[in-house]
Amino acid sequence: WGSHTWLAAEASPIGIDAVRKASVTAIAALDEGFFRVRFDRCTPKEKKYLRAMAELGEGPHRSGDIATCLNEKVSSLAPTRSSLITKGMVWSPTHGDTAFTVPMFAAFMKRIVPVME
Repeated sequence: WGSHTWLAAEASPIGIDAVRKASVTAIAALDEGFFRVRFDRCTPKEKKYLRAMAELGEGPHRSGDIATCLNEKVSSLAPTRSSLITKGMVWSPTHGDTAFTVPMFAAFMKRIVPVME
């Protein structure tokens, strides 16, 4: 974010307009690189799980809430959740809770998959 802000700045000290402008390019760079690489490692079912989490917000979220969002049983989603934990996409801060491992990933999921299937 800092380098994008530095490049967007027209003068010193750096003003809020430069930060706002840089935010657009910083998010685009994350979307095209860091976030996209993580997303591309996931199966279609894992992507649906992540999109359901995004629908619920940044989290953490109860496994039951994610299952309800997907019209599935918690037990049927356990292998998907486990796989996402193994891949480092999500983690379990407490028993039964699931959260994204990367800040802002929920917003990315909503940008890349605008409508839940």
